[in-house]
Amino acid sequence: MQILTPHVYWAQRHGEIYLRVELSDAKNLDINVQENNTLQFRALGHGAKGEHEYEFSLEFLEPVRPEINHKSTQRQVDIKIKKQEERWWDRLTLQEKKPVFLAPDFDRWLDESDAEMENEIKLYLFSYIFSAYLGLKRGYLFMYNLVQFLGFSWIFVNMTVRLFILGQDSFYDTFHSTADMMYFCQMMAVLEVVNPLLGLVKTGFFPAMIQVAGRNTILFVIFGSLEEMQNRPVVFFVFYLWSTIEIFRYPFYMLACIGTEWKLLTWLRYSIWIPLYPLGVIAEAVAVIQSLPIFDETRLFSLPLPAVMGQSLSFSCILQLYLALMFLGLFINFRHLYKQRRRRYRSRKRKVH
Repeated sequence: MQILTPHVYWAQRHGEIYLRVELSDAKNLDINVQENNTLQFRALGHGAKGEHEYEFSLEFLEPVRPEINHKSTQRQVDIKIKKQEERWWDRLTLQEKKPVFLAPDFDRWLDESDAEMENEIKLYLFSYIFSAYLGLKRGYLFMYNLVQFLGFSWIFVNMTVRLFILGQDSFYDTFHSTADMMYFCQMMAVLEVVNPLLGLVKTGFFPAMIQVAGRNTILFVIFGSLEEMQNRPVVFFVFYLWSTIEIFRYPFYMLACIGTEWKLLTWLRYSIWIPLYPLGVIAEAVAVIQSLPIFDETRLFSLPLPAVMGQSLSFSCILQLYLALMFLGLFINFRHLYKQRRRRYRSRKRKVH
């Protein structure tokens, strides 16, 4: 069978070379770049002179990468080759005289200035999309922190006003007066576990998960499922300590979303947790301890066991293990918050110097 040369059309961009080989129904494609920077093409297909074996070679003007992307269709073979360096070539081949089978691909042809404009448009579109993403991200985080700030502020103000008006009597009705808002805020707080996984915030996933899981266990399992716990003073102290911490934390993050800082708020965000966080864990531990006999008596959430081992395992046994894990979580989160505080004020000292 006679070996022929197909018609080849070419175009370039700053980083790629495009070749279009006029060969329909191509088979047995063999395309590679030799060490001497020469493209070798061989295939069986239907070209200008019918069904034959076609081949050609092109020694490029400058080095190209050995990886080749090609796609064969019923009409042609499209080849894309990446340049070793992103720059505009004066011509395609090392030899100044253009091969007779080679012609410009006017469907893809661009002058250097047009190609630069194309790159600029791509960069503009990328920067626009990236800016839109940052805007959406910033807007979402701002609104999340604003909603949480308003929710916890409502709880804090409500409890404070009732304390001034009713005194100690307000301790016994805290759950019924604020539980709905606390449920809402703590369900929203699940997003603080999701946000690090999505890369929306730089906060660690593990500390956020410990805090959210611990609070939701106290709120939904201890207080929410046991009516006997809902009228106890411990609910007041747990809710008050939670809301006191959050009314400083959420506005700090909210202002950070818009590049604003209030020095007093920053100091409170990085300092007020030092006394309040351990007190909050102690209040939570008291709530767990007070719930143990209730779970033993009601057998609520008890786990069934095989007959050999007994009837069931009281949920209070699990809570006793959880009680030990609470203080381990306190240590992990306390260390995390302390590192955040030290990193924050160390960086500020460096800026001053």
